[in-house]
Amino acid sequence: MASTAIMTTAFAKVGFSGDYGGSYFMTKLVGTAKARELYYLSDRITASEALRIGLTNYICEPEALMDKTMEIARRLAKGPSVAYRYMKENLNRALVGELDDCMDLEATHHVHCGQTQDHRDAVQAFVDKKEPVFTGK
Repeated sequence: MASTAIMTTAFAKVGFSGDYGGSYFMTKLVGTAKARELYYLSDRITASEALRIGLTNYICEPEALMDKTMEIARRLAKGPSVAYRYMKENLNRALVGELDDCMDLEATHHVHCGQTQDHRDAVQAFVDKKEPVFTGK
């Protein structure tokens, strides 16, 4: 997020209740009390406040925003796509699942990842003190 950016829900200011699952996701991100404040009051919040409450992960100067975005995108693109798939499923389940179900799913995905070539190559790269190269296999 650019350091000069602001965020607002704005719904209360235009007589709307919210849309696109925002109330669901906002509650998950910042908690019930803060989500209610953001929706009911519709105040503008700064980038630093958005970072503090967990609505953004990074702040940089506006002229560095594209470079930072591309840096993150490149890191993700070079990462372990099979493991990312399972991570995404684990994290999504954690939103709605019970602890036992989440732990079972994690264990299953851990076994699946352990059987991939990406995992074997990454372990070898770790032993060799090199950067892993992931191929999605």
